[in-house]
Amino acid sequence: MNQPEIHHAGVRDVQFGARVRIVEPCNLYGCKVGDDCFVGPFTEIQTGVSIGARTRVQSHAFICELVTIGEDCFVGHGAVFINDTFSTGRPARGNKELWRETVIGNRVSIGSNATIMPVRIADDVVIGAGAVVTKDITAAGMYAGNPARRLDQRK
Repeated sequence: MNQPEIHHAGVRDVQFGARVRIVEPCNLYGCKVGDDCFVGPFTEIQTGVSIGARTRVQSHAFICELVTIGEDCFVGHGAVFINDTFSTGRPARGNKELWRETVIGNRVSIGSNATIMPVRIADDVVIGAGAVVTKDITAAGMYAGNPARRLDQRK
């Protein structure tokens, strides 16, 4: 009978700032988490990710390699970051040269179950729950939908 290779969730090789709170179980490895951050349970934050001070990452979020998140941000429950754009028509299967980075500005709130493709998001942006961000967001404001679009600011 074959036995699977078992990997245990855990926290290893993480550079933590002061007063960071994490709720286990979670998988954090090879990343940086700034001062006064919170990381909820069932969260994965991968190698090379950098999270700025006072940012909250809620439960069930997945933050893959090549993601940088600014200060005073909020990442909602179940938010997912993507680094593989399937540029060859299929998964990169570990070919990291095909992966792309994501940079999130300061004071950005990302709603629950949002999907963030490799993009740049400016400061002071709100991403609605369930939104799919497929293009750079260069102006502050509220964005929602699939693909995410800026909401009309008129009252």
